[in-house]
Amino acid sequence: MPVWEEWRLDFDDREPIYRQIILRFCRAFARGDIETGERIPSIREMSALLKVNANTVQRAYQQMERDGLINSKRGTGFFFTEDLGMVEKTQDGLIYDSMRRFASEMREMGYSSEKTLTELAKHINGEETDCNDPEKKERIV
Repeated sequence: MPVWEEWRLDFDDREPIYRQIILRFCRAFARGDIETGERIPSIREMSALLKVNANTVQRAYQQMERDGLINSKRGTGFFFTEDLGMVEKTQDGLIYDSMRRFASEMREMGYSSEKTLTELAKHINGEETDCNDPEKKERIV
């Protein structure tokens, strides 16, 4: 089963639907769930799968085409890029986007850079943190 048949969009998310579609494709491509040169669903097929307006999917596809992620071949459809360098570029973009959102959220909550980096390092290294302690987690959440 193609990976996109399992996708569910979050209509309550602040992220626009067309961006969610782009991010789903980018994540799937970065993980290797979509191969270079692989055909992807037509705009009409994708809009039916995701239950969204075809214009929304078209907007996502146009942006991905401008970014070099997909190519359209007249009469045959849309295909993921065959540029192997795009895998690394896509992964780097995803990391940047995730870190940007994380840093913004930490600033909004008033955490210092030092506190944020210390806690992040603990999680990356798999160390125990207050959030892993069920008693403390109940009080925190």
